[in-house]
Amino acid sequence: MSLLNNLINGISLGSVYAIIALGYTMVYGIAKMLNFAHGDVIMIGAYACFFMVTEYGFNPLIGIIVAIVVCTLLGVIIERLAYKPLRQVTSLAVLITAIGVSYFLQNAAQLLWTSNPKIFPALFGNGGIKLFGGDLLIPYKTIVTIAACIIIMVGLMLFTSKTKTGKAMRACSEDKGAAQLMGINVNRTISITFAIGSALAAVAGVLLCASYPRLVPTTGSMPGIKAFTAAVFGGIGSIPGAFLGGILLGIIEIFSSAYLSTALANAIVFLVLIIVLLVKPTGLLGKKVSEKV
Repeated sequence: MSLLNNLINGISLGSVYAIIALGYTMVYGIAKMLNFAHGDVIMIGAYACFFMVTEYGFNPLIGIIVAIVVCTLLGVIIERLAYKPLRQVTSLAVLITAIGVSYFLQNAAQLLWTSNPKIFPALFGNGGIKLFGGDLLIPYKTIVTIAACIIIMVGLMLFTSKTKTGKAMRACSEDKGAAQLMGINVNRTISITFAIGSALAAVAGVLLCASYPRLVPTTGSMPGIKAFTAAVFGGIGSIPGAFLGGILLGIIEIFSSAYLSTALANAIVFLVLIIVLLVKPTGLLGKKVSEKV
């Protein structure tokens, strides 16, 4: 049962990484930039939900909706103020700006809410489903996390393949210049992508803190880095790749902590990434892109 329990915990943690990685991979796939402030948007979403539920006494569902709205608006504002003016500059300038935005959000959170840890409420209760005569307990928060990840991934795949906006995103991902010539508003499409990615960050922040309830201004930093690792692991730019990379990363981390060393779990995760990229540089489901010269 210990093995099965660790597997379920790994899938649950990996589901959170996958949701965050989906935001990374959408932004990179369309805007061709790495938004390293994404992890801090997770933290803002968790704080928004925390205050709505604990300070104002709202239903957890209302708290989650408010977190999604706050993060969606924040994502659009960040894109409009920090990234839109840098459309035509080098990727290094955009990367440095993203790091700056990340530190700004962390320090702003520390000034507003201090660095004292806050204990996130149990939004989904403390119970669970018992299997195998009660030997295995699957908490409700684990079930909600895994289900949310699957629904989000399927929803994103349908959105990008069936809707007009989704098709515009795919066109911008292929060639922004050609998409613009076909009448697609590239700037609007990129803003929508940031809005969706930030909404996913809010969901991930709530699910992460529901399982690991210690909330501080740096809560989103390491999960953000690991989710970026998951996106690269699975093949950045690929929605199924982000999902697969997140799940595998969560399983590797939990099994490393359980059977090898808790202290070395993070190192093992990044070591696996290095090995995979040495064998398949584009990631597990990534496609090799040929550049025009």
